[in-house]
Parts: sequence; C-alpha cells; structure tokens
Amino acid sequence: MNRLLQTYGVHYRTLFSLGMPIVVGQLGVIVLGFADTLMIGHHSTPELGAASFVNNMFNLCIIFSTGFSYGLTPVVGSFYGRGQWAEAGSALRCSLVANVLVALLEMAVMGILYFNLERLGQPDELLPLIKPYYLVLLVSLLFVMLFNAFKQFTDGITDTRTAMWILLGGNAMNIVGNYILINGKFGLPELGLLGAGLSTLLSRVMMVVVFAWIVLRARRFRRYRVGLLRHSWSSVLFRRLNALGWPVGLQMGMETASFSLSVIMVGWLGTIALASHQIMLTISQFTFMMYYGMGAAVAVRVSNYHGRGDVVNVRRSAYAGFHLIMVMAVVLSLIVFACRPWIAGWFTDNAEVAVLVPALFVPFFIYQFGDGLQITFANALRGTSDVRPMMLIAFIAYFVVSLPVGYLFAFGLDWGLVGIWMAFPFGLTTAGILFWLRFRRCVHVGARC
Repeated sequence: MNRLLQTYGVHYRTLFSLGMPIVVGQLGVIVLGFADTLMIGHHSTPELGAASFVNNMFNLCIIFSTGFSYGLTPVVGSFYGRGQWAEAGSALRCSLVANVLVALLEMAVMGILYFNLERLGQPDELLPLIKPYYLVLLVSLLFVMLFNAFKQFTDGITDTRTAMWILLGGNAMNIVGNYILINGKFGLPELGLLGAGLSTLLSRVMMVVVFAWIVLRARRFRRYRVGLLRHSWSSVLFRRLNALGWPVGLQMGMETASFSLSVIMVGWLGTIALASHQIMLTISQFTFMMYYGMGAAVAVRVSNYHGRGDVVNVRRSAYAGFHLIMVMAVVLSLIVFACRPWIAGWFTDNAEVAVLVPALFVPFFIYQFGDGLQITFANALRGTSDVRPMMLIAFIAYFVVSLPVGYLFAFGLDWGLVGIWMAFPFGLTTAGILFWLRFRRCVHVGARC
C-alpha cells in the first residue's frame, strides 16, 4: 500500500481534485434523469414507455455529440500545458463552429427518422406521446452541442468547477420546470411528457447563455479571449478538431448504440419491457456518468503531460484513474444493491414492472468492471490524441459482440429483456480489454500512436 501511494499518491489527489467537480456535475445530470423518470412514471406508465424510446434515441445523439466535443480536450490541454493561452481560445472558436455543424447534421438525420417512426415496430398507443416529445428534444440538440464546446474548453484548462455549477443550476431549473409543466401547476396546462421535453429545452438554452456570458465577461478568461475573438481563423485547428472529434464521437456513439439501439428490440417485447428498460437505464447512468466524470479528469491530466512529453506521468495518471474508478464501482454498486428492493417502486406503481426490474440487476452488476475499464483507457487514449483505433475497437465490441449477443439471448434463448441486458457485460469488457491493450502498446512499449 505504501509503495502504491508513493507511486500514485500525487495523481490520486490531483485527479480527485480535478475530477470531483465533473463527477458532481454528472451527479446533477443523474438526479435530473431520476427526477424525469420519477415524474413521468408516476404521471402514467405509457408516458414512461414513450420516454424510454425517445430518450434512448436521443441519448445516442447526445453521447456522440459529447464524444465529438471531446476532441477539444487534448488540444486545449496541450496548449494549456505549454502556456499557449491565445491558441486555446482559438481552439474554442473552432470547436463552437464545428459543434454547430455537427448539431445541424444530427438534427437532419433525426428529422428523417421522425418521419419513419411508425416503421420501427413500437406500440401503436405510444406514438401520439412519442412524436411531440421527439420534436422538442430535436430542437434542443443544438444547445447541447454549444454547451459541450464551452465545457470541454474549461475542463481542458483544468477549470472544472464552472461547468459543474452551470450544470447543477440548469438541472435544478429543469426539475422545477418538470414539476410545473408535467402536472400543470400555477395555472399552466397539464402537458405530461411534452412538458418534460419543454422544460429540458428551456434549461439547455439557459445553460448555454450563462456559459457564454461567463467566458466572454469573466476576468479569468481574459487571456483566452484574445484567441477567441481576435485571432484569424485557423483551418489547421479546425481540421485537427474534426480529426480527433469524429473518431471519439463514433466510438462513444457505438458504445451508446449497444444500449440505445437495444431499445428497438425492447420495444418488440412491449410497453412493460420498455418501462422496465427505462428504469434500469436510469440506474445504469448513475454509475456510468460518475465514472465518466473521473474519466474526463484522466483525459485532461494525460493531455497535460502528453503536451509536455512526460510519458511516465501519462502512464501513471491513467492507472491512478483506473484505481479510483474501481473504488467508485465498488462503492456505487453497494449503494445500488442496498436499494435494489425499492428501486422499481420509486418510479412506477405498475406491479409487472416491479417484478421485471429486479431481474436486470445481475447483468448490471457484472458489467461494472468492464465499464470502468473501458471508460478509463478510452479517456487515456483520448488524452494522447490516439483516437482512430478506438472506432474499430468500438465496432467490434458493440456491433460484432454486444448487439448480436443481445438478440441471441433475448429471442434465440427466449430470455426476453434479461437476455438483452446480459449482452452488455460482453461488449463493455471486450472494449475495455482492447482499449487497455492499445494504451499499453503505445505508452509502455513506446510504439508510435
């Protein structure tokens, strides 16, 4: 233990200090997900099923968007490590433009999908609930991308607290808006699921407005505003952000697809399966988002050391992050296990859902190790800008392994929803091992990444 602390102690402390604000901000996202599901589930079970379908479709976009914006972190982190403040500001400007273009592309793709919802085999009684909610979330994608650009910039310069406070404030606003608009309080109409969507849109708009105001007005960002507002346009930086952002976005998108595209198969099992799936996804986000908060700190630290050419501390930062995430996995799994008998009842009064949800905890617990492993080393690779191999690894893990195994277990072996969830440990662990092997090859052996 003493040797471990001597080798990694400073990295534990730094990652904890840098990562905890990100984790707290992610915790706010988790609380929002809980609140959304609780309020919608108690309003009606069909609305919970509709929310499950739409949220899973848009989660795929949002995770891809987040992954794309992560291309900014190693760029800004390297500039920050070398003291190049104006260049970091220029990178933010390029990222804002790139993120808007990607948002418009996503909106076009999701718009096409909207006109084909009837062909996806979802329950007919849910379509009138799905369509208006879908359209509101479609509009909000632009503001998700703008927020991501600002967040990855501030994270990259090790200012993780600004995004944390904005996230917490926006999520609090969203929860209050949910209460008012879902249930029709203060003289407003009772909008149900549509009200939840409108509340989400308004909170995302406000978070972007506040973030932009802080970056453009606060004194601590003055040295970055020179590059943001005055430098000439850098096509080199723009191309570099795209070269980093697309592979990370596709890697994270394929990871999320193993969950989000599974919802189509879940829909074939009916409304009860969709509602149960949504509850377990909300629980799984409790661990995933917190791991990713610490993983983002790993990417920032690795990028800082990588910018200085310090290979030893690149390696130590990554492994220290893995140790911390594994501790988080044990603690969070124990919390979830202790709450297991009551979780379904928090979200719905439906007896069938209450029976189905507890059966999904076995695969959930199994995949925590694989999830922590793949999050750590995906972020470590991102910090070194070694992102292209991640696309192939993600394709193998999630499309060659996870989705086919889910179909086999659910329909070939007739395990139903439990079978779909039993596939997730296979995909996540495969990804984790392959990411670790790639990182080990690059950093330990010294191969060109």
